[in-house]
Order: sequence, then structure tokens, then C-alpha cells
Amino acid sequence: MQCGLRGTPDRYYFFPMSSRIDAAFTRLRASGSKAFVAYICAGDPDLERSLEIVKTLESCGVDIIELGLPFSDPLADGIVNQMAAGRALAAGATTAGVIELVRRIRETSEIPLVLFTYLNPVYAYGFAKFHADAAAAGADGVLLLDLPPDEATLNEELCETGSTLQHIRLIAPTTPPERMQRIAASGDGFIYYISREGVTGAQTTLADNIASQVAVIKGGGSATPVCVGFGISTPEQSKAVAAAADGVVVGSAIVKVIAEHGNGPELAEALRAFVEPLVRAAKE
Repeated sequence: MQCGLRGTPDRYYFFPMSSRIDAAFTRLRASGSKAFVAYICAGDPDLERSLEIVKTLESCGVDIIELGLPFSDPLADGIVNQMAAGRALAAGATTAGVIELVRRIRETSEIPLVLFTYLNPVYAYGFAKFHADAAAAGADGVLLLDLPPDEATLNEELCETGSTLQHIRLIAPTTPPERMQRIAASGDGFIYYISREGVTGAQTTLADNIASQVAVIKGGGSATPVCVGFGISTPEQSKAVAAAADGVVVGSAIVKVIAEHGNGPELAEALRAFVEPLVRAAKE
């Protein structure tokens, strides 16, 4: 894989110039389409069914999958995702088990995979070891919810430079414009813009400033795609967000379907019935 240099004048690091995530956005741009990113909690209801869920989501037209690493204290998550993490942990999911799940997905699929996690499980596993093992298994990116990029640079141990994992950055609606653009400039793969304050969970309405906030993020000249999530649960919402951004992220609403049907034979059918209209709407 070809690599380039990115960073500040006193700290440079290698980053992959070509990845499954980049290739997905290149393909989507060429076709005039938008990305659909689906989040699930790995190991909910168990790791074996998670493998089936990933295959089903890919067959529904999902472009990128975020695999949530189950954690006992998911402070940024609403009740739906909290309970999913609890079920996964109760079923025996571990960080090593999720990395093995990535390896098993790669046996049959090239769909881009982002590990969505808090810092604690990664730090407990070993920060550098996690990056190396996840990349070797076939993961494409990592999104560390509670590790801002400027905080990482203050700790040598948290400045991973040796793996090909792309670090997906979060931007919140309360982030000042100049910081939005600075984060976007340092982001890899795509920027995850959180459309509203609070924790994860489906909402009946969308924030009314998504388009203007996406414009601010891109205002610094960053070419990094911007995907918008938090609260999207209907085809109408998916279509509206896709019109304003490069991609749509849906998580809690999909996790809720898994919670309702995860232990039944109808899970794939239920997921397809819910997800396919969301994907179609995002790509209209």
C-alpha cells in the first residue's frame, strides 16, 4: 500500500493513500451517489450472528460498516446502544473476539470496516497492539470517541504511527468553526459529524442546520468526505441528510431491529425490510 505524510511541522505520520474506505467514496462520487454507513454492536446478540448481520447489511447496499466494540460504560450512547453492549458482553464478546470477527468477515467480503470504540478497551488491549492486530485482521479504520486528535498528540503512547488504520474523526455541533476545519484537515477516511447534542438514539426530527454545518466543515478546503449521523431512522430523514452531506450514518435504529429479532430466524428479513428503504433514500 502506498503511504503519504500528514501532520504538523513537529510531528509527521504515515497514512494510507488508498484504502477500502477511500475506494468506496471514489466509486460513489463517480456514480453521483452518497454513502450509507451502518453501525452495529459487534457481539450482539453474539459474534456468530454478528457475522450474519454484516453479510445481510452488505446485501442491502450498505457501503461501510461500523463495528462497535462492546464496552461496559458507553457514556455517549443512548439506552438502545447501551443495552446492545450489555448483551454482547454477557454473550462473551471481547476485544480479541471482535478482531477475530473482522478476520472472519474478510474471508468473504471487502466491505470497508471501521471499529467504533471508546479508548478504554483499546488501551487495556494495548494501543499499538490493537492497531496492529486490527489492521492485520482487515479493519480499515478506527473511531475513538473519547480521544480528540489534539489530546492524542500530548501522549506519545497514543500517537500510533505504525498501522494502516485510518483514524475517523468526530465533529460535534458545538465545535467552533475553526476547530471543525482543523479536525477535518487531519481526518482520514471520512468525518463523522454528530448532527445533534446528547447521546445516540432515533429522533423524530432532524437538526435544521445540517447543510450549513457541513459547509463550515468543508470551508477550510478539506476534501475528506463528511457523513452525518445521530438520530436518523426513516427514509425521509436519510434522503434529507444525504442531500446535505457525503453520507448518512444509521446506528441505533438498526441496533433496535437487532434487539427485537436477534434471536429469531426472521432477523435477516427484518433487517432487509428496514435497511433497504433507508439505503435507497440516501442514494436517490
